[in-house]
Amino acid sequence: MDIEHKSGFIAVMGRPNVGKSTLLNRLLRQTIAAVSPKPQTTRLQQLGILTLPEAQLIFIDTPGLHIPQHKLGEMMNQDALLALEDADLALLILDGSKPPGEEDLIFGQAFSNLKSKPPVLLVLNKLDKISPGDLDDRIAQYQALMPESSLIAISAASGQNLDQLEDRLIQLLPEGPLLYPEDQVTDLYEREIAADLIRASAMNLLEKELPHVIAVRIDEYKEREGGNAYIEATLFVERDSQKGIVIGENGKMIKKIGSAARREIESMSDRKVFLRLRVKVKKNWRNDPNALRLFGFKK
Repeated sequence: MDIEHKSGFIAVMGRPNVGKSTLLNRLLRQTIAAVSPKPQTTRLQQLGILTLPEAQLIFIDTPGLHIPQHKLGEMMNQDALLALEDADLALLILDGSKPPGEEDLIFGQAFSNLKSKPPVLLVLNKLDKISPGDLDDRIAQYQALMPESSLIAISAASGQNLDQLEDRLIQLLPEGPLLYPEDQVTDLYEREIAADLIRASAMNLLEKELPHVIAVRIDEYKEREGGNAYIEATLFVERDSQKGIVIGENGKMIKKIGSAARREIESMSDRKVFLRLRVKVKKNWRNDPNALRLFGFKK
């Protein structure tokens, strides 16, 4: 008798900085999604494809749902919520280290307006940061957001309970064939992932609000002899004063960003990389529809 095979699309939702990209990288056993301790690292949808003998899980990593302050924020929310329309299952990732906040309610409000609703699995992340005495209360607080959905507590950082999560996902997916080749892990090209890794490196090294005004454009991505790569990229900011901060005194900051990004790109691509960065000003780009299209955001 044939063994039942499962496949489907899983929308990975949640407010900024709850660990969506960390979880995706853990489940795929490699880095394809940029990770930073600062919120809103993910700005566009990205597929992560996990192929197992009995199932193919196609994760849609989405921007964090938040209260927008500019057109960029509005488009990020739209991009995230669009993922629900094609999903066979929605994962709502929750930050168990703190009580629910206003941004946690955005998903429920949007979900209630959908005509066709996929099943929802609540994933209480950061289990390693919850004291045992607070766990039951925290589960109850988050379960109240969507009482009809089941909940599982995990730690994406430590890997705790990820096997249980994987088993639960397979149970919830519909029966279906392989939808992507077995060896494909994402729908993005290396150059697109490189742009995200450069921006994440800048976010990790820059302070306060400055990281969120940075956009990255890959200007050149060339193969070199021996399988190495040559990359040129431009970091865009909104004001001249920000440009000076990103470059730093005697170019020290941009060199730090470049070194950190190069290490991440080499780890991702498993080859040597030469990376050259420059910084330009694109005034008020987060509210400029033409600039947003240039950087890959589309309504």
